[in-house]
Amino acid sequence: MAKQRVFVAGHRGMVGAALVRQLASNDSVELVTRTRAELDLTEQAQVREFFASEHIDQVYLAAAKVGGIHANNTYPADFIYENLAIETNVIHQAHSAGVDRLLLLGSSCIYPKLAEQPMAESALLTGPLEPTNEPYAIAKIAGIKLCESYQRQYGRDYRSVMPTNLYGPNDNFHPENSHVIPALLRRFHEAKLNKAPSVAIWGTGKAMREFLHVDDMAAASIHVMNLEREQYDSVTEPMLSHINVGTGVDCSIRELAETIRTVTGYTGEIEFDTSKPDGTPRKLLDTGKLSHLGWTPQHTLQSGLEDAYGWFCQHQENFRAA
Repeated sequence: MAKQRVFVAGHRGMVGAALVRQLASNDSVELVTRTRAELDLTEQAQVREFFASEHIDQVYLAAAKVGGIHANNTYPADFIYENLAIETNVIHQAHSAGVDRLLLLGSSCIYPKLAEQPMAESALLTGPLEPTNEPYAIAKIAGIKLCESYQRQYGRDYRSVMPTNLYGPNDNFHPENSHVIPALLRRFHEAKLNKAPSVAIWGTGKAMREFLHVDDMAAASIHVMNLEREQYDSVTEPMLSHINVGTGVDCSIRELAETIRTVTGYTGEIEFDTSKPDGTPRKLLDTGKLSHLGWTPQHTLQSGLEDAYGWFCQHQENFRAA
C-alpha cells in the first residue's frame, strides 16, 4: 500500500515539531516538510507551485505568526495579514491540487472575552473578542470558516481543532516574551541556581487556567484527522465544525506555581504581587465533543511539567543569551 504523503506546515514550531515526532513513527506516512526559506507560505505563487508538484494527501496546518500580548499589540497588522495569507494560500492551493483532507490548528482565543465557562464550541461569534489579540483571533476564525466553506461548496474534508494553553518541548522560554509555564519554569530554575529566597508572581494566584502538553495536542490532532467523516460530522455542524482540545480540567496559578516549585526542586518561598492584575478569572474549554470521539489526554499537569522541565534543562544553553 502506498504511503500517505503528509505535509506538516510549521514543522519547526512547538506543535508542528510534536506532530512530526509522532507522525515519523507511522510506517504508512511519508512526511513532507519545508522551512520558511524553502517555502514562504505567505507567497501565493510559491504555495501554488508546491502543491502542484508534491502530490500531498493530507495537510496539518500548524504554521502561524504567534506572539504574546506585547507583540500582538505592537504589530496587529502583521498578525492579521500573515495569518490570513498563510491560511488562504494553503487551504485554497490544497483544494486546487485535489487534497481532500486538511486539519487547521487554531487557538482558544477565538472565543469572546466574556464567554461562559467552560467555553463550548457554540460560543464562537457570540460576543466581542479580547482586544489585545483580536487580529490574531480574527485570522483564526477566518481559517475555521475557510475550512467550512470549502467543505460546503466543494465537499472537501477540511477540519479544525482549537487547543487550550499549550506547553512542552520547543516552547519559548524567553524571560519576557514567553507564556506562563515556560516563564515560571525558567524563573524557578534560575532562583534555585541563584539560591534566591523567593520568587514573585503577578496577581493573587487565584486565576484559573487550563494547560495541555503539546504531545497530547499532537496526538489529539492526529486522532481528529484520521476519524471517519461520519464520526467527525456526528459531533459537528456544517457552520460550527471546529473541535476544542484540552484537558477539561483547570488549576489556579497558585497551584501551578507550587507544582513548578516541586518539579524544579526550588525550596524558597512563593510571593504573590497583588498590585499586579490577575487577568481573566477563568479560561477553560468544554472538551465534551472530543471526549465523545474517544480521545483523552495522557499527561497529568505534574508529568507534563516534568517533561517540559527536562527538555528545558537539556536545551538551556540555547536560552542563556535570551
